Amino acid sequence: MKFIKFFLVGILFGIVMSKAEIISWYRIYEMFKFQSFHMYGFIGSAVMIGMVSMLLFRKKVVKTFEGQDIHITSKEKGLYRNLLGGTLFGFGWALAGACPGPMFVLIGKGVLPIVVVIFGATLGAFLYGLFKDKIPH
Repeated sequence: MKFIKFFLVGILFGIVMSKAEIISWYRIYEMFKFQSFHMYGFIGSAVMIGMVSMLLFRKKVVKTFEGQDIHITSKEKGLYRNLLGGTLFGFGWALAGACPGPMFVLIGKGVLPIVVVIFGATLGAFLYGLFKDKIPH
């Protein structure tokens, strides 16, 4: 019962993704062919919300549910790593037609072939966990 609010926010987020059509393969296809602003607008608004949220975390305006400060640690910067990771993510997104969040919304909508993509994403996360100490970060 403690996590019901998170469950409800997740359901609301899924509804928003569905109604905004960001789970649509066609919308993703349009984005990768630079034919529509729809997805870029949605992603841009998410980036702006993330930037404002990070600012609020750093200014200690927002705290955890227990009232503790949220500490942001700086990570090592690396253009090569970010380009490689972003490229791999983009290829996966383009090939699968879905990024991680909408994959579960698609299951909820009854799109069963997405199970193959979820299996691949889970396998990739598992393999990363196995080999993360052996690959450069």
